[in-house]
Parts: sequence; structure tokens; C-alpha cells
Amino acid sequence: MRVLSDASKAIEQQPQTRQAWLDAQKQRLKEQQPDAVLHALHAHLGPAHTDDEQAPVRRCYRYLSQRLHQLDYRGAIDQGLPIGSGEIESAHRYLVQKRLKLPGAWWLAANADHMLALRVNRANGEWPDYWATDYRYVA
Repeated sequence: MRVLSDASKAIEQQPQTRQAWLDAQKQRLKEQQPDAVLHALHAHLGPAHTDDEQAPVRRCYRYLSQRLHQLDYRGAIDQGLPIGSGEIESAHRYLVQKRLKLPGAWWLAANADHMLALRVNRANGEWPDYWATDYRYVA
């Protein structure tokens, strides 16, 4: 999580202690303890008049506190789902770009949306269910 990494750089100056702090916060998130992470960040928020670009800890605190309902890392891990952005960014390359950026290809936005929906359906293993559905054209 980039905002947490940025906050760690503002909180801990030494690379070893910074990584230890960051690892501890990640572990807390995985153990469903976002309040502990927010508490660790709160002590380092800095002055309120500081611009957000210069306040990575406050930016991270705000980001996490506004997304508490999305921080079910334990549930995602238990279901075998990715919890990092790397897999999502990688999927974007092979699901979206590989199909839509073929040499000489061009798309209308509406058609591209439908194509992407089919590719996501297939990647999620729902291809047989999709084709088993009776989609008759109704005029």
C-alpha cells in the first residue's frame, strides 16, 4: 500500500526501523487491526495547516480511516484473493491492453466495454456459466 509506505518514510528515518515499522502495520492490517494502525499514525499527523502533499502521514491516516469497510484483508486472504495492487496492475496488462491494443485495432467505447466484460468473465472462470445462459435477442 503506497500511502502506508510513504507514511513510513516520514515516521522512520532509518531504513531498517522503517521497514520494521511498515511490516508491523501491514501485519496489523492482515490481522484485522486497522485501529492499531490508525493509532500508530495519529501520533505523527503533524500540523493541520501543512499541505497534504507535504503530510504523507496525514494522507495515509485519512485514506485508511475513510476505507475501514474495505480493509478485510483476513477475509481476502482466507478466500485466496490478492491483497496487493501488483496482481491487479498485471491483470490490466493481459486482460485489457492485450486485447484492446492489437495492431490496427480500434474500438467504439460501447463495444470495448462489452469486450472487456467478456474477458473479465472468462478470466474469473465464469465463461461456461455465461454461455449456459439463454441470451435471446429481443427486439
